[in-house]
Amino acid sequence: MKMFTFAIFSAAVFCGALGAAWLPSAAHPSIDIVASNWKFTPNTITVPPGEPTTLRLTSSEGVHGFKSDELGIRDTIIMPNKFVTVTFTPGKAGTYIVHCTIICGAGHPNMMLTIKVQK
Repeated sequence: MKMFTFAIFSAAVFCGALGAAWLPSAAHPSIDIVASNWKFTPNTITVPPGEPTTLRLTSSEGVHGFKSDELGIRDTIIMPNKFVTVTFTPGKAGTYIVHCTIICGAGHPNMMLTIKVQK
C-alpha cells in the first residue's frame, strides 16, 4: 500500500511539474478606470504592445462613452456604479488619446484618457 501511495504521489508531482511548464504566461492584469464628470481616473495608463489588455470601466457620476478605432476598442457605454470590460491588443507602440464619446456637460471636450503603448 505504501508503494502504491508513493507511486500516485510521484505521478501527481511529475504531472504537476509538466503541467506548469506548459501553462501559458499570465494575462496582462486588468486596469480599473473610473469616469466622472469630465475626467478619467487614472488619466494615463501604460500597456505593452502585442499583449491583450483588459480595461474595467465604471462611472462614479454620469453616463460616459469610450471608443478607439486605432486601438480596436469598440464603442462602450459606461454607466454609474456598473463595470463593463473591454479587451484589446495594441498593435504598435505609441501614445493614443481616447475621448469620451457621450456629451456629458461643459467639460466634455477635455475628457480624455491617454494610453501609452510601450514595452
